[in-house]
Formats: sequence, structure tokens, C-alpha cells
Amino acid sequence: MCGIVGYLGTKEAFPILIKGLHRLEYRGYDSAGVALVDKDGNLNVYKTKGKVANLEEYCKDKDISGTVGIAHTRWATHGEPSDKNAHPHYSQSKNIALIHNGIIENYLTLKTFLISKGYEFKSETDTEVLVQLIEYMMQEHKLGLYDAVYQALSQVTGAYAIGVIERNNPNVLITARIASPLIVGVGEGEFLLGSDASPIIEYTKNVIYPEDRQVIKIERGKEIEIRSLDNEKLIKPEIKQIQLSLDDIEKGGFDHFMLKEIFEQPKSLNLCMNGRLQREQKEIILRGIQDYGERFAKARRILITACGTSWHAGLIGKYLFETLCRIPVEVEVASEFRYRNPVIYSDDVLIAISQSGETADTLAAMELAKKQGAFIYGICNVVGSSVARLTDSGTYTHAGPEIGVASTKAFTTQVCVLAMTALALAKRMKTISEEDYHRIVGELCNIETKINKILDQTEKVKDISKIFTYARNFLYLGRGFNYPVAMEGALKLKEISYIHAEGYPAAEMKHGPIALIDEEMPIVVVAPHYKMYNKILSNVQEVKARKGRIIAIVTEGDVEIRKQADYVIEIPETEECLSPLLTVIPLQLLSYYIAIAKGRDVDQPRNLAKSVTVE
Repeated sequence: MCGIVGYLGTKEAFPILIKGLHRLEYRGYDSAGVALVDKDGNLNVYKTKGKVANLEEYCKDKDISGTVGIAHTRWATHGEPSDKNAHPHYSQSKNIALIHNGIIENYLTLKTFLISKGYEFKSETDTEVLVQLIEYMMQEHKLGLYDAVYQALSQVTGAYAIGVIERNNPNVLITARIASPLIVGVGEGEFLLGSDASPIIEYTKNVIYPEDRQVIKIERGKEIEIRSLDNEKLIKPEIKQIQLSLDDIEKGGFDHFMLKEIFEQPKSLNLCMNGRLQREQKEIILRGIQDYGERFAKARRILITACGTSWHAGLIGKYLFETLCRIPVEVEVASEFRYRNPVIYSDDVLIAISQSGETADTLAAMELAKKQGAFIYGICNVVGSSVARLTDSGTYTHAGPEIGVASTKAFTTQVCVLAMTALALAKRMKTISEEDYHRIVGELCNIETKINKILDQTEKVKDISKIFTYARNFLYLGRGFNYPVAMEGALKLKEISYIHAEGYPAAEMKHGPIALIDEEMPIVVVAPHYKMYNKILSNVQEVKARKGRIIAIVTEGDVEIRKQADYVIEIPETEECLSPLLTVIPLQLLSYYIAIAKGRDVDQPRNLAKSVTVE
């Protein structure tokens, strides 16, 4: 939700921290701040409302010296976006500064206790409570910073990834995590913290992925020290290498990350299928199905849980597994599933989908299902993430970093993984004929080329988009595999253009939404030529009779809907079960160019953060 960065080394920390904040700004951009211990031993905290650029401007005439520091970009939870609520937060003596991603659930109880001890609070945040509690532990129990953080966190309920520095000890940086993402970079004579790898990769590829409830002491010139909150036993750090390059997190000549990521989808799908799709043999080899296919085959049902765009991918997964494997599937919004006391059987398989691998509600749903004995299969993008660690098995999407807040390549790679999983399982279960299996797998081999053909129409989509900046509402219609695509298209438009949009099954239009249709209402109809084509054609005619303005996504060579629609975007023909990989592309472009025409910040839309790591 928020982004944290830390540095301890031989270089000046400020430029590294600011660069790191820019790379993490997709995680939050309500406010930003930095804390540094300068060459004279002063602990300087500078913070301001707004984006990281505001912080840079604010710091132009400040002392930004120091080789140890922490920094933060915020997405507000407790307390409105403001200078005082921005991180880092000082302790009362101003000897300690702290940054925090997460929520301290028992902060009111702790705050009441600290006020009774004479502590005064400057902000409305839960985070300030933690830094004050650390100082209380140091003063009351005569502890050093590491031990004080350890003791304070033992009193805390909630989720967090933190960084802490102390004025009197500029050689030490303390960090810890529970249920919030955190990576520690280990360089030559320097250490870095990040909410993900993007602030780290310029300096080192050697990283540690801390486990939940670990408290880490980073000290200049010494080995990293790790202790668990569950016991005081020292833990040997395991250093891994990140497979990421600087080019992956730069715009690469595109105006926005979102547009870059839309155009990266052929490449990201190729990476997703690489090593899994044997193109010459038209075979799919998935380790998860090789090792656990029997567990899937004997499942009473498959539960799919996710949030947002990943939930839409999960809905397509339902169509895939039920159509190809003949296994009943339920798709659950994770935030509802975790709280409604769901019925979970020990022979259920739960598939959890999360781009970041850190989505709080999805993780909670996984833990709930795991306690009931269900088999947990994860689909995520981030190696070493919490979802990856919690699963019994799973598949990485290998989409590469996705910086734009509105997911694009995350969606298509998730659908691709679901399609490959369903196909591999269907073959194992013999619920698909060899002929159908090889035909669909063969078509999957051609998806990249067909997406590139759609991307060649970008200028046409851009021209159409300019017409619809007037709209206050949009309606998206689809059927079958493309009903979830209609919902995903509507979500993209809402997220980045701030135009209200809804996705509906086309047949449901007559059960309410048709009342909204007039000459001011644009209707996007996802209508490739499949078995329900004539049904959708009928819906298009009903819209046209009420003067609705129709943008239709159709199969190349379409004749009938083209006669009715005001604007048409063609996609190449493919298998119906793979069509969402194509139909979603023009909807992504449409939302992007409408938002650009309206002057929106498409990479950092208001009130949104990339990953929702707290409730």
C-alpha cells in the first residue's frame, strides 16, 4: 500500500532514497518523506504532502547529507494526507525515526497507554504510536534500538514492514515485517531496503526475503542479524538473486508505464509460456499439475479467490476449468470469502490469484482455507512473495514488473496460466479429446502474433477514444468467456479516467441497465463470433433502437454487428476459451486513450495504490 526504502552504506543516502521512492511511487503518492542522520549526528526528517517531486523541491535548501536513511511514499489509511501524517515519524525526543507500511490494529490501546506515560502525539497515524512505543521500551527498560524494536513489536497486533534509524547510532538500521512486503538488498559495503526489488536492482542483485515475524539488524561493517518474534533464536540469512533488470522498470520510450505494459503483453505472455508450452509438440508441461494433478482430479470442487482484476481473471478460470475439466468451480472475492464463515472441505482445491503476491485479503483467505485442510495453489507474479510462500504449489506468471496501477499484463498472464493449467489438467483427466487439446494448445502458440495484430490498430482506437471524453457513464456487455472481460474493461475505465462504468452479461441488460440507454450512453459490446453471437446481435439491435452509441469488439470479417455499431475494432479469430487474451487488449487501449484525452494521470490515478497490502 505504501512504499518504503532504506539505505546504509558508504554513499550519500539521499539520492538513492529519492530514486527508490520514484520507483515505488506506484504504491502510494499521497505524501512522501525522508529521514537522514547527517555528518554532524543530527537526525533530520523532511516530509510533505503530495508526490515525491514535491519532496525533492522541499529538500532543495535542506541539509540532506548522511550515509544512512529511510524514506517513504504514502497511501493514507489512518489520518488524511497531510504534512503531519506523512512518514517518517519522529519519537518524542526526536532521537528515532520510523517508516511503516501496514496497519497497527491495536494502536488505540497502545496510544492510550503511552499518553498515560506522558507521550504527546503530533499526527493522526497509527505509525507514530509504534515509534513512541520503541522509545518507551528504550527508556523504560534501558534497551538498545534493536532490542527495543523487538520488544515493541511483541506488543503490536497488525501488519507491517518497517524501517527504523536512531540519531545516536548512525551505523544501524533496523527492519521487520509481518504480512507486508519487504526485501533487503546486500551489496558491497552497503545495504538497502525496499517494498519490492525496484529500488535495489541498480545497486545489487543479492537479496534477502524476510519471513513474517522476523526482526533484522543491519549494522555497518557487520553481518546481518535476524531474530524471530516467536523466539529469540538467531536465524541465518539466506541470500538469493533477483532476476530483474533496470530496463524492466523504466518506461522505455513510452509516455506512460501503462502503455508500455499494454505493448509488453506479447513478450510477457511468451515469458509466461516459456518452458511450459512445447510449441512443436503442442504440449503443456506444468510442474504443479505433474506433481499434484491427482489432487486436482479428486477435488470436490475448485475455489478461486482474488481481488479486483485478478478476480476477473478468476471468473475466466471458472469457465476454463468447468468447460475443459468438468470440475465445479466457485469464484470468491477474497474480502468477502474470509469473513463469511465459508464452507470449505478438505478435498477442495483453492486457487489464489494475486499480481503482487501480497494482497492482504487474498492471503487471509488462503490461511483460512489452509486451516480447513484445502490444497492451496497460488498464481502470482512476484518471486518470494507471501502468496508464493503460503501455497502448497503454484505457478508464477512471469509478467515482469508492472508499475502502472491499472493492471494490464498481469491480467493476461493470469488468464494464460489458468488456461494452461486447465488444459494440462483436462488432458490428465481425459476430459478433452486429443484433437481438441492439440488444436487449443496450437492456438495458444499463436496468441502473441494475434495480440501484435490488435496493437497495430492503436491509432484507430486512439481516434475513437477522443470522441468519448464527454461521457459520464459507460456500459460494457459480454457473454460467456467475455462477460468477465466486459467487467475488466469497465474497471480499467473507472480506474484511470474516473468515468463511471459497469460490466454486465449482455442478456442482463434487459433486467435493468437498458433503462439508462439513450444517445448520451456509450455501450461497449464484446462480441466475437462464437455460439452466442446471434444473442449478442439481438442485444446490439436493442441498444441501437434506443439510440445508444455502440463500440463493438468483433472478429475479423464480421458483417452483422458492423452494420449496427457506430465504431468497430476487430480482433483475429481464435478459440473461444482463449478469446479473453485478445478481446481485452482494445479495451485496455480504449481506457488508456480516453484517460489521456481527459488529462488524467494514468499511472498514478487518484485514491489508488498498486497492491492492497492492508484491509
